[in-house]
Amino acid sequence: MSRPVTLFTGQWADLSFEAICLKAKNFGYEGLELACWGDHFDVTRACNDKAYCDRRREILSRNSLSTWAISNHLVGQAVCDRIDERHKSILPAHVWGNGTPENVRKRAAEEMMKTALAAKNLGVKIVNGFTGSSIWHLLYGFPHVSAAQIDDGFADFANRWNPILDEFKRCGVQFAMEVHPTEIAFDIVTAQRAIEALGGRKEFGFNYDPSHFGYQGVDYVEFIRIFRHRILHAHMKDVYWSTTPRMSGVFGGHLSFGDSRRFWDFRSPGRGSIQFEPIIRAFNEIGYEGPLSVEWEDSGMDREHGATEACKFVKKLDFRPSTMAFDASFDKKGQKKK
Repeated sequence: MSRPVTLFTGQWADLSFEAICLKAKNFGYEGLELACWGDHFDVTRACNDKAYCDRRREILSRNSLSTWAISNHLVGQAVCDRIDERHKSILPAHVWGNGTPENVRKRAAEEMMKTALAAKNLGVKIVNGFTGSSIWHLLYGFPHVSAAQIDDGFADFANRWNPILDEFKRCGVQFAMEVHPTEIAFDIVTAQRAIEALGGRKEFGFNYDPSHFGYQGVDYVEFIRIFRHRILHAHMKDVYWSTTPRMSGVFGGHLSFGDSRRFWDFRSPGRGSIQFEPIIRAFNEIGYEGPLSVEWEDSGMDREHGATEACKFVKKLDFRPSTMAFDASFDKKGQKKK
């Protein structure tokens, strides 16, 4: 059986849950990765009313869909971030509250704890999301950034996320951090350091997404091998980056996505610079059998065309590993066995 091909609903949150279920079915998907915003999955209701979760599953089933994960990236971002007005636009009103930064961070942590219970009530074992970072603004080392400042940032991450992960452990759910610029982990080195900061606890792993590595120059295939025991979920998302100098570089020049002056931009799967076959081979090598979830983002393409095309692309791309050596039918002399 091949890995299920699912659609992440985060980019479709303007639609009702029933509407995206019907569309995903017609696009050809086998399931949905449910975003915890819009109408798709309400964390508070899911915590307090298992019948709500049952109704969500019934709607999925009616459309021949399943779910393996929920995602709460937006609230997770606020757990460690330096809070400002940008966060108000992405957070539920009860998490934003009066906007006082430390109170926002505390309410975001509480909401992530509730998300673990919500996942349990829905019957899934994985919550994908972001962590935020108190030290992302220190990325470029001028004025001089001391090692102690970076140490403090990872300590802050551990102090804020360990209590959240305690709740995940109680619920039998794992948190899959999406390694991503603006998070505490954004490449291989910082992903390793995040694991170390948490003492290697098993409740913490990764939602793999190659699109956030390629344009940085990070080896997105080796990431799979290095973290083979922590790949909990996977996004199939593409990104284009130029092979020649452009008007802006890796930092983006404060240009919006879709601007032709950018050095890099997200693309529909198969239309960017990511080489997906080595990813599938690495997944086979580590025994990853979870969903291949399309996170569809492409500023230059109609999303319904793109989501349909992406589903076909990923299904065609996927293949299972061989259960035998290709030359097993020959003896040591090179003669075919009778």
